[in-house]
Amino acid sequence: MGTPSTVLIVPGLRDHVAEHWQTLLAARLPGAHSVPPMGREALDCAARVEAIEQALSVIDGPVVIVAHSGGCLAVAHWAAQTGQARRVRGALLAVPPDFDTPLPAGYPAIDALRAAGWFPVPRQRLPFPSLVATSQNDPLGALDRVQALARDWGSQTVDLGAVGHLNPASGYGEWPQAVARIAALDGGSVQATGRALSASSC
Repeated sequence: MGTPSTVLIVPGLRDHVAEHWQTLLAARLPGAHSVPPMGREALDCAARVEAIEQALSVIDGPVVIVAHSGGCLAVAHWAAQTGQARRVRGALLAVPPDFDTPLPAGYPAIDALRAAGWFPVPRQRLPFPSLVATSQNDPLGALDRVQALARDWGSQTVDLGAVGHLNPASGYGEWPQAVARIAALDGGSVQATGRALSASSC
């Protein structure tokens, strides 16, 4: 299997949320690193790309990226311009939004996203293996649109069912399957607090 990867967690357009599955996952995975959440007011895409680059720069060895929502699109922007993509063994990209379609009230408008540098949304094949986790009723992205984005990225997909946006607002905190998905991307097992979960622990 080789050297186990370090997990790098990339949040979406939100502040720190204690009950979010990414926050809980970081606490379960010894040695995991997290890109600090910047919130919905600090939309600058370049700043988020730079934050991913800086986070990678302080990690030794291979990495598995675990991104949620807008963090998935930030990873796609980062992958299109970084020199560190070869260090990424895989990326788990959970419920990426459809920025090309107006988001619900309370989320950034298309004009604000455009001004912040998110367009065009990168659609070239990602330079590392990736798995896009989709939702059948995500208010931030219709299933067919997200599946099309995953195809453009060259990603495999897994249908999580009707999980909304896979966040506390949709009734989801802990996401136990995440550890097994990470293990599959890393080609082995991942040590989580209390037990080691293998790629078959779904």
